[in-house]
Amino acid sequence: MIRLSNITCKAGGKILLQDINADFAPGKLHLVIGPNGAGKSTLLKVAGGQLPPDEGTVQYKDKSVKTFSCKELARMRASLSQHMELSFPMKVGEIVMMGRYPHMSGTYSSKDLQCGREALQLFDLDPLTERDYMSLSGGEKQRVHFARIMAQIWEPVPGSCRYLLLDEPLTFLDVHYQYQFMQLLKTLLQQQDLVVIGVVHDLNIAAKFADNLLLLHQGKLIRCGTREEVLTSSYIRSVYRLEPEIYEPTEGYFLLF
Repeated sequence: MIRLSNITCKAGGKILLQDINADFAPGKLHLVIGPNGAGKSTLLKVAGGQLPPDEGTVQYKDKSVKTFSCKELARMRASLSQHMELSFPMKVGEIVMMGRYPHMSGTYSSKDLQCGREALQLFDLDPLTERDYMSLSGGEKQRVHFARIMAQIWEPVPGSCRYLLLDEPLTFLDVHYQYQFMQLLKTLLQQQDLVVIGVVHDLNIAAKFADNLLLLHQGKLIRCGTREEVLTSSYIRSVYRLEPEIYEPTEGYFLLF
């Protein structure tokens, strides 16, 4: 579990997050939504231990994130940021194996190589293993980075959860791969030691896949809960300044604007 308690972050006199309290339990898909500038990426960086808050605490299970070294964190927590571009040629397989660096002592072990192969297979990247990363499409590059961060936390961590933090992971993916990726996350979450927190913009995808939604606006946590509790006409109107039509068929939950 990740627990954020009374988190406040400031930059240049501006409050980015204000008194945020949230728990992220394993085995559930936690999605953070909100308009641009709401504080979503900042919240993800704080939860990942990459940005220390000005006030409040971050705990992994029952330990402060401050007690872990960078290497310890990297062995159990993997993050996908919005900007993952490379400006020099590397093979796809080499990039995926970068995820194993925190576990290495010198060279790749047989276990490292196995984790890399299985991560490539998970995202259907086997045929691209020897391809130059620079020659790939935007969607293919995104899938390579998915495989890299999964290789990083591929194995269970004794006595701890594994943490996967995804900042706008659906960027560059076409509709097919967006839904395939979200369904894959739901499948991975059957491993009950995995905590997944993601930032998304598509409210229909959030409604379809999230177990827990956090709605941010102007650095404040407006509402946290199920899609029925968060994606209401009132909240959408006040935060997004849109008038939605909400449909609740037997299966699914759809919003039209």
